[in-house]
Amino acid sequence: MMLMALPAAAQTTMTAEAFDAYTRGKTLYYGVDGKPYGAERYLDGRRVIWSFLDGDCKEGVWYESRGEICFLYENRMDPQCWTFSQGSGGLIAQFEGEGAQTELYEAQDIGEKMLCYGPEVGV
Repeated sequence: MMLMALPAAAQTTMTAEAFDAYTRGKTLYYGVDGKPYGAERYLDGRRVIWSFLDGDCKEGVWYESRGEICFLYENRMDPQCWTFSQGSGGLIAQFEGEGAQTELYEAQDIGEKMLCYGPEVGV
């Protein structure tokens, strides 16, 4: 998987409609600083499944708010809001929360389902 950092200069922020059209039906892998960060599967109805590539997957939904794409996941109900733009190598995601320093870059669309382990089962 090739991860590249691209400059975010002069990028146009994607609308919710453009984001949905670009992502729906895909599994996108994201990287930061040249390292894998996580993967997200984009489903119909603005539903998503996120993983930090550890087999632990969280279901969620996304919506548009004030020009940002915000995600709510089953394990946390505080929205995670980002602005997305399209660079020459794919999506660029800029976190818009407190201390917004995180910028992610699309690594690739592998066209496959990501690995999600089932719930932990005790003895």
